[in-house]
Amino acid sequence: QVQPVESGGGLVQAGGSLRLSCAASGGTFSNYAVGWFRQAPGKERELVAARSRSTGSTYYADSVKGRFTISRDNAKNTVYLQMNSLKPEDTAVYYCNADGDYTGDYYYPNDYWGQGTQVTVSS
Repeated sequence: QVQPVESGGGLVQAGGSLRLSCAASGGTFSNYAVGWFRQAPGKERELVAARSRSTGSTYYADSVKGRFTISRDNAKNTVYLQMNSLKPEDTAVYYCNADGDYTGDYYYPNDYWGQGTQVTVSS
């Protein structure tokens, strides 16, 4: 089972950008649909973006549409989340998940999570 390893988080001012990376341990990302989730303090984990295994179909939460982009580099076995125009409400721990169920309208994760990467956006 693929185990995600997230990186790239940090502290950024509102309006800034970050690119998160998710590497795969024990699997090949090109074989799986993938999703990025986030969890803010006191809130439930929510789906932010997802990408299909092969068609390139993507899903974005309304709150990030036009600002975030999910992509994959199969040669590097890595999935990215490019985050632009960041807002304080984007502050959360971001998690990657792979080999879940992607329907086109949503991504249902499996139980294999990485440690997450903290994103903090200051106002």
